[in-house]
Amino acid sequence: MAKQFTEEDDALLAELGIEVEEKPAAARTPREERIIAGFEEIQRFFDEHGRAPRHGEDLDIFERLYAVRLDRIRAQAECRDLVEPLDHQDLLTGGNPDPQSEEDLDDDALLAELGIEAAAPAITELKHVRSSAEKKAAEEVATREKCADFETFRPLFEKVQRELDNGIRETRPFEMKAEIQPGRFFIVGGQKAYVAEMGDLTTTDQGRTDARLRVIFDNGTESDMLMRSLQRALNKDEAGRRITDPTAGPLFADASAEGDEASGTIYVLRSKSDLPLVAEHRNLVHKIGVTNMPVEKRVAGARLQPTFLMADVEIAATYELFNINRTKLENLIHRVFDAARLDIDVIDRFGNPVVPREWFLVPLSVIDEAVERIKDGTIKDYAYDPEQARLVENQTVKGLAIGPKR
Repeated sequence: MAKQFTEEDDALLAELGIEVEEKPAAARTPREERIIAGFEEIQRFFDEHGRAPRHGEDLDIFERLYAVRLDRIRAQAECRDLVEPLDHQDLLTGGNPDPQSEEDLDDDALLAELGIEAAAPAITELKHVRSSAEKKAAEEVATREKCADFETFRPLFEKVQRELDNGIRETRPFEMKAEIQPGRFFIVGGQKAYVAEMGDLTTTDQGRTDARLRVIFDNGTESDMLMRSLQRALNKDEAGRRITDPTAGPLFADASAEGDEASGTIYVLRSKSDLPLVAEHRNLVHKIGVTNMPVEKRVAGARLQPTFLMADVEIAATYELFNINRTKLENLIHRVFDAARLDIDVIDRFGNPVVPREWFLVPLSVIDEAVERIKDGTIKDYAYDPEQARLVENQTVKGLAIGPKR
């Protein structure tokens, strides 16, 4: 009869450098394999959450299933003996074992104890309970319905588009959940989305805040998606953007609001030039420009620059601006006052004639009004009429050249 080596014998032989053929592990029954697999799922839960699964109707269905399963394993000596060598987290030492059942650890029975009727082949394959991933996917493609009162929102989308065209608003990459607030606009899936309503903030089991939204889309549909669903959709969409809000920190102000990004300054200057046209209308002749440097620095050495009529200037007004494209804004202002643009020659230091393009014959009060209309997005509907010396609505103003004819 062949001698059977004990574990101590194997260890001794190993120290002597003698290899011992490893004994094949005893084959396990399908039931034992399933018990071990179920216990390993509980161990993974412990590794992820730092605790054993618990009972509770307000808890995740999987945690509740794992808690019932762990009670069963603890209660059955055969199961305890089977998984005890694997229990490096001391899961078998706690809890209140349930002595009532010595049946197989059947998922159907576990679900029945939780009041769930349908059965499933395995905990991780529950057909009647949506997984977290499925829930998230469903939220992110939340069903959209026709917006019954879309005509109420249509003017808002049209106004936002005008403000985008005029440079009053810009699109910027979406950055954080805090940007999702009622009244904000976004671009997601190629459509403008308006957050019309936000429900009360709630806290998830993971300690994260969320809220139900009413989101209106510019194609006339709406969705009641969750805030985190909109956040995920914006993060996943490479073209997802937020649309800046001119009311979240004024475009023109003495100081910026938190989070605003400084863009520059609109400046209005008066010239001290002795040119007859300028001297005659000194309080009406204004240079309007935009700069990203201190205005005082911008006008330094004005007497040497033809753009300043080769003369010193005084600063008549400045308007700080935030979150806006300087070039687009300057072009917009010049287009509004184009009918009053001065046609005047100056000679530079080298004797060459230069025609400056940023001087206008317009009262300062009208420039102030134009800035206000840029802020509220209505400037697109106005133009300056030199004959009336004011901004007029919905009419074309013919250009009026002022200055010596060529």
